[in-house]
Amino acid sequence: MLVGYSSSSEEEEDSEAVPHFAGLTTSQPKELCIKRCQVKRITPASCRLPLPGCLSAMFTDEVDPQTEDGSLHGGRIRSFKHERGNWATYVYFPYPPEDEFGELLDGLLSAAGARGVVLTPQEEFHLSLSQTVVLRHHWIQPFTQGLKTSLARYKRFVCSAGRLQVYCNAEKTRTFLGMEVSTGHAQLLDLVQVVDRTMTEFHLETFYKDPSFHVSLAWCVGDLTVQIEECIQELQSLVDNHEDGPFVLRLDCSELRCRTGNKTFRFPLES
Repeated sequence: MLVGYSSSSEEEEDSEAVPHFAGLTTSQPKELCIKRCQVKRITPASCRLPLPGCLSAMFTDEVDPQTEDGSLHGGRIRSFKHERGNWATYVYFPYPPEDEFGELLDGLLSAAGARGVVLTPQEEFHLSLSQTVVLRHHWIQPFTQGLKTSLARYKRFVCSAGRLQVYCNAEKTRTFLGMEVSTGHAQLLDLVQVVDRTMTEFHLETFYKDPSFHVSLAWCVGDLTVQIEECIQELQSLVDNHEDGPFVLRLDCSELRCRTGNKTFRFPLES
């Protein structure tokens, strides 16, 4: 038990008993003995340590305003509100860009900028096989296990893309310049059916009907579909006349991935 000893200036008199302590004699006044020997009990409330701020933040009921501040994310607006326990989730094939791709993208952004359309390059490049859905934290393990089981028999393949297209999200908050897939469409549709079945089991939204598979190259805030389409032919000419011939984006579809929050799950396809 924690106790605190009072100073000699305190004026509390709670007991008539005078305990015997070394250094005190019975000839000294009783009041002096009491004041020197009195023990003050510390209440449990005063023993509590303050909760560290890092722990308090974990259990707050309010959404961090910075997570909803579009200015912190290049003006992007969430499609759904951020809530604790909800994980943004999507399934995709990654595309690791080549040097030639980077040079082409720089040219596309420069040409679009000259026409008054300022595009921001994607931070990473991929081909989506699902919409972005909200997955509860306790669903992550069964969801990813379901995908793994269903994908076990599918083989890897290669798809290619070379035709520019303009895409706008359903909320009309962002517009994308993408490169549409021209080969491998049938294999991608087969995989979408697999992903859709898992989505349905968890009552999540399935992929688009008659999808336009593509790799998004760059984006801008708002619905600028008309403005980008006005210069799409000029941009396409840069793709078709790139150095040694038309540029073709080749995507090795050997490993499907699922990103949920800050976790990435990998599903290698058979050779």
